[in-house]
Amino acid sequence: MRSLRSGFFASLAGAVTAGSLLVAAPAAHAADTPLRELAAAKGKVIGTAVTGSKLTGTYGDISGREFNSLTPGNAMKWGSVEPSRGGYNWAEADRIVDFAEAHGQQVRGHTLVWHQQNPGWLTNGNWTRDQLSAIVQDHIATEVGRYKGRLAAWDVVNEPFNEDGTYRPTLFHTTLGQDYIAQALTWARAADPSTELYVNDYNVEGVNAKSTALYNLVKSLKERGVPIDGVGLQAHLIVGQVPSTLQQNIQRFADLGVDVAITELDIRMQLPATEAKLTQQAADYKAVMNACVAVARCVGATVWGFTDSDSWIPDTFPGQGAATPYDENYSPKPAYHALAQALGGTTTPPPTGACTAAYSVTSQWSTGYTGQVRIACSGAALSSWKANWTFAAGQRITQAWNASCTQSGTAVSCVNASYNGSVPDGGSVTFGFNGSWSGSNPVPVVTLG
Repeated sequence: MRSLRSGFFASLAGAVTAGSLLVAAPAAHAADTPLRELAAAKGKVIGTAVTGSKLTGTYGDISGREFNSLTPGNAMKWGSVEPSRGGYNWAEADRIVDFAEAHGQQVRGHTLVWHQQNPGWLTNGNWTRDQLSAIVQDHIATEVGRYKGRLAAWDVVNEPFNEDGTYRPTLFHTTLGQDYIAQALTWARAADPSTELYVNDYNVEGVNAKSTALYNLVKSLKERGVPIDGVGLQAHLIVGQVPSTLQQNIQRFADLGVDVAITELDIRMQLPATEAKLTQQAADYKAVMNACVAVARCVGATVWGFTDSDSWIPDTFPGQGAATPYDENYSPKPAYHALAQALGGTTTPPPTGACTAAYSVTSQWSTGYTGQVRIACSGAALSSWKANWTFAAGQRITQAWNASCTQSGTAVSCVNASYNGSVPDGGSVTFGFNGSWSGSNPVPVVTLG
């Protein structure tokens, strides 16, 4: 059996892009060790779900540099690969597997038997037990067989349980009976004896009725000699709500003689994101990774998309988001650094004064003037900014562009527009304004905060 932790850790290289979500957050620098190297040093996997069509540019660079495992977010689901019966579309899945192999990464197949994202021809068919059994066996044999020897693991059966631990009444369970799980695992083993076979579910991270049902299933499968190598704990969590029994739960599955993987980690919050929420989120990411590191048979963790711009959360949970380790502009958030620390790494804080703001008067007349502020970064990056200053001679802002400015007495605060919050390392942005003055027009000192 190929281990998720073997064969991929010898040639990991890369660097971390500079960036931070808030001015106060530490930024990663080229000298920092990529997550994949930190994970490899501990014999762990750090993965991300990806969209194959996006694996270019910055998205592709980060995917290849930071992670030693990729999971197709949607490209290997039944509805994607077999939209018509016997008619397969492998383009997106192949792109991800090819990218992973070119970057020395593992691939986690996701998923073979699930009650969602199935093609209409499958869900609308009035199948007998024998007919559906043949269809499922053929689908597993075809898909697993296509990637035989190339994938480290498969989520063979996904989300089989209700919250109370009873079996979910899916097409597969209703038609084939409870043993559809054992059958699917057996067929997957026949199609590729070298890949690790998992059952994957959500809300099973802590010890509860659902995770106990999964535990009892795995115990039964092992006792019956059904091929099962691991359990996937999805870990779609909420800020401040990491189960206190996470490590205990991981350990009890490991004690059954199977591996455990954190397969779909994200930690969502009510928007807008604040520094306090991001700090708690970082602590939560660290707690999850610490729990995995503490158990030898926890193979590692996969984040369900590494950037907020590629996250499923806002569409599924309105008003919530900011759930991943990178913000929408590909700047690492405190959660990124927390993952690095849990894996034994250190991150370099940005140099003092790495991002600065300079105020200048570009033109002036008897009662008014035009000014601008230039924000520049060297050795750090920003994905949002706020510039503050205090007027010393009674000046007033009358109009602003490329920023939203407010003034209370002599105090002025300007925040980025929706399109110019990102300031890369070595880059700059400028915003301007008109103002009034009388008597004198001294240049104030601008601070970022």
